[in-house]
Amino acid sequence: MKRKWIGLTVAFVLILGMVLLYVFGPATAPMPLWMSVLPPLFAIVMALLIKEVISSLFVGILTGTFLMAYYGGASPASALGGGLLRVVDTYVVGSLFDADHVTIIVFTLLIGGMVRVITANGGMQGVVNWLSRRAKGPRSGQLMTFLMDLCIFFDDYSNTLVVGNTMRPIADKLKVSREKLAYIVDSTSAPVVAVAFVTTWIGAELSYIQDGINIIGLDMSSYSVFFNSLAYSFYPFLTLGFVLMVILSRRDFGPMLKAERKARLAEGMILENVETTAQFAHIIDALIPLLVLIFGTIGGLVFTGYDASVWTNPNVGFFPKLSATIGEANSYQALLWASLLSLLTAIVMTLLRGSLAFAKVMEEMIEGFKTMFNAVLILTMAWSIALVTKDMHTAEFVSQLLLQWSLSPVWVPALTFLLAALIGFSTGTSWGTMAILYPLILPASWMLCQEQGLSVDATLPLFYNVVASVMAGAVMGDHCSPISDTTIMSSLSSRCDHMQHVSTQMPYALTVGGVAVLIGVLPTALGLPSWVAFLAGYSALYLIIRLVGKKV
Repeated sequence: MKRKWIGLTVAFVLILGMVLLYVFGPATAPMPLWMSVLPPLFAIVMALLIKEVISSLFVGILTGTFLMAYYGGASPASALGGGLLRVVDTYVVGSLFDADHVTIIVFTLLIGGMVRVITANGGMQGVVNWLSRRAKGPRSGQLMTFLMDLCIFFDDYSNTLVVGNTMRPIADKLKVSREKLAYIVDSTSAPVVAVAFVTTWIGAELSYIQDGINIIGLDMSSYSVFFNSLAYSFYPFLTLGFVLMVILSRRDFGPMLKAERKARLAEGMILENVETTAQFAHIIDALIPLLVLIFGTIGGLVFTGYDASVWTNPNVGFFPKLSATIGEANSYQALLWASLLSLLTAIVMTLLRGSLAFAKVMEEMIEGFKTMFNAVLILTMAWSIALVTKDMHTAEFVSQLLLQWSLSPVWVPALTFLLAALIGFSTGTSWGTMAILYPLILPASWMLCQEQGLSVDATLPLFYNVVASVMAGAVMGDHCSPISDTTIMSSLSSRCDHMQHVSTQMPYALTVGGVAVLIGVLPTALGLPSWVAFLAGYSALYLIIRLVGKKV
């Protein structure tokens, strides 16, 4: 009832605003740039209040289309009507015109179909039985989830979907909350992918960094800058350590503690709403399709990014060659190929074993597609509001707001982290945040240091810190945002209520983010060695868990 009244209050405020605009008539001046933050702000605040993300995203998109139409000269009534139509015909359709977005949708559907088939044929039950003999309790089950996340280090989408779907039955049986499972999956995927040398992110990261250093004229490769920036990548590394400490200590705090205690009192489950018709559970029926997915993705990355001139160069080592190959790869194409092969493998193995009839296999596959509809719908709405923020120049406004201040160079890395987190939270995309900030912040920070009279040797550590802070802040903002695609995929693959996942993960992400800034980013900008900052950061997180966390 309380959520209902909150939702009605939000709707009333929006309607009142539109009525006031109607009284004043059409706008006579360009839209103030500060209004560009209203669409994501309304969507995020409403989602946090009413715990329902689809309608919240819709309101956010409508707010943006209304404002753009109104300040384009339309009357409030026309702006509202036209804005309502633009939600669908411009932004929803526009988000689906993006080939990469469609690829993610098809990839998500194929993964859902594959998981459903290996569940129905008994393969997933075999995985559960095998893992259950090794995961004796909630802690070992969570630890196994964490280790699986580390193994699938090359792509965050594969990571969230594979690990979430695979470990969900084990988590249910061991009475680990869906919220905790979604947190481990979400908070281990992007941090690993963001800092690993061979991932689907590395190409985008290197290209963004290259755009920045081209403006500066710095005589360094983007890979060298990336490698040096890892010494300042506090949030990703501290997040991985924090997840492990939470698991091993058996302690939680905030909403997660409540969710975990509730799960311990619930009856454990093995499989949810899926009837396993196979007489015996064969782990190989699930293991082989999963391996096809993992190694198929790696193979697809190598195939699409292969350059003979790179691999025949005797002056380049193996890992730089592999990194360059993955960086040039078409990750979406690789994921699409691998998911298709994985689904076909699951179907063929099921038919060869005689576990299910062909008609039943097709029925289960389609049911798997249906289970991903909610994910597809939320992703589409999230992409749509991202387009709105792009057209309204939300990120540029936030960036310019902070860059207008006169700052000492030592403050730039910390403010860069906060700015990246704010943009990532508002837009729901870490890639988009990096694409916006790297070409903007890197030249600005370098020039600021030079204007302050710093030498190149004194500037480089600050520069590396800024490079790391863009990526780290983007990942943190992505972790906290209810409109983030990876956050959505983590909650849906774990079958966790999306807003429950956001509300339970956010305190943990903010805790690590606060430690990363106060003990890592800022002190190292002042000259503290990064290894000392890492040691102090891990110690601080351990103390927080011991002092604030409570045994489940």
